[in-house]
Amino acid sequence: MNFKLKTLVAAAAMAFAAAGAQAQISGNVVKIGVLNDMSGLYADLGGQGSVTAAKMAIEDFKAKEKGLNVEVVFADHQNKADVGSQIASKWIDSEGVDVIVDVPNSGVALAVNQIVRDKGKVFINSGAASSDLTGAKCSPNTVHWTYDTWMLANGTGSAIVKRGGKTWFFLTADYAFGYALERDTEAVVTKAGGTVVGKVRVPINTQDFSSFLLQAQASKAQIIGLANAGGDTINSIKQAAEFGIVKGGQNLAGLLVFLSDVHGLGLDKAQGLILTTTFYWDMNDQTRAWSKRFAAANGGKYPTMVQAGVYAGVLHYLKAVAALKSDDGTKVVAKMKEMPTDDPLFGKGTIRADGRKIHPAYLVEVKKPSESKGPYDYYKILATIPAEQAFRPLAEGGCELVAKK
Repeated sequence: MNFKLKTLVAAAAMAFAAAGAQAQISGNVVKIGVLNDMSGLYADLGGQGSVTAAKMAIEDFKAKEKGLNVEVVFADHQNKADVGSQIASKWIDSEGVDVIVDVPNSGVALAVNQIVRDKGKVFINSGAASSDLTGAKCSPNTVHWTYDTWMLANGTGSAIVKRGGKTWFFLTADYAFGYALERDTEAVVTKAGGTVVGKVRVPINTQDFSSFLLQAQASKAQIIGLANAGGDTINSIKQAAEFGIVKGGQNLAGLLVFLSDVHGLGLDKAQGLILTTTFYWDMNDQTRAWSKRFAAANGGKYPTMVQAGVYAGVLHYLKAVAALKSDDGTKVVAKMKEMPTDDPLFGKGTIRADGRKIHPAYLVEVKKPSESKGPYDYYKILATIPAEQAFRPLAEGGCELVAKK
């Protein structure tokens, strides 16, 4: 066989393999929709950075070499459940989107969770925190990748109670995420012998926290639990400093704090905060190498755990699609649960029957300015919470997908 003929045969074989891989791929395209806050208080923790992370996952998976044509679309849900629902429905019904990823804001995520289930597609949640997504609202089409309110409560909340923070007052974001984080943290606090002396609900994207902080100050609680996130966390911590709350002897507990929040606050204001995370860029050679690539593509901004979760979740999704040679949503999620997870950011892990992705979590403290070696060198790790302890026990969530014994 001459060289030209060999080349033609090889090309035909590759084309046949690619056709086989796409045989059950709807529209011959695997379409990924990144749905998040692109312009508001959660834009830094997800936003365009999550789009970058998804594209990096496609690149690292070498999708084209495996005969998969993968596209990414993205949209801003504006932190409104109705807007997020409309986008999700249009994407699936009219634009051929197979999987929706990220979706910070638990109200939006719970709505998308139901739409994706009804339409047989896939939802890989990285940004939303509500543990109800693997509890009462669990779905055979949803994977909850990065973190959740149970993990945060049992990481940060438990650690602070052990350190003597027995009386709590909650400043709670007034929607599904805040309620779930307050609920899960209050359960941890009371179980450990602490008490909740008061709580106040704060509208999302509040600019002036003064009246809420004055209530917290008047409560004389040792700990003011911030059951909020993103820009709300930054504003509440900055304004608490202006009121002299910490100087007055009370302490703030940032129950959900992202690397982008610490960067926005600056170490002078954020130093000493204790928080729980499942990813930090400076943990090992693999996380450092990936994070430097990410920062180069993301305007110099280093990744949050949400953006890391988008990358890892998309990578595992593509592995499952390639293994099945299908983008049938319910089957792909079943395959994702069947296959062990392994990526450079979260390491080896599993996805449980309830859709909960299992990996270690880390209790960290924000460094003092004098301890930091440069931008984004912000955390020191206090403790590693093993994977089997980091998330709610499978039998305790009330998920309908979990077999009763």
